[in-house]
Amino acid sequence: MKQIRCETDICEQLCEHPNNICLAKAEMLSEEELQRIAEIFKILGDATRIKILHALSRQELCVCDISAVIGMAQSAVSHQLRLLRSLRLVKYRKEGKMAWYSLDDSHIFLLLTQGIEHIKNKH
Repeated sequence: MKQIRCETDICEQLCEHPNNICLAKAEMLSEEELQRIAEIFKILGDATRIKILHALSRQELCVCDISAVIGMAQSAVSHQLRLLRSLRLVKYRKEGKMAWYSLDDSHIFLLLTQGIEHIKNKH
């Protein structure tokens, strides 16, 4: 019977590279920064929130508009927006009785568009 060779993603021989290790440790993020980034990616791990961010990447929208675009009740959209706002992914402004939402800054737009480019280039 023919043996099938499996590729592994580990080193076959232990051989650490002290300069590489030292540089990587020196550039490592703090625990607080790691936690904050992990929270952002955790929040972004939901298709509904990605829909909201994608819609807001095109233009500022009120809660009613976001609700209509993604096909969810305003209360559910409001809940998602609170989560996004808590991590400063979106911001809002009040105009009379309307709450208008937009992406918090250009970094959020870049993060979203890079994710989209990544999946489109992989297929």
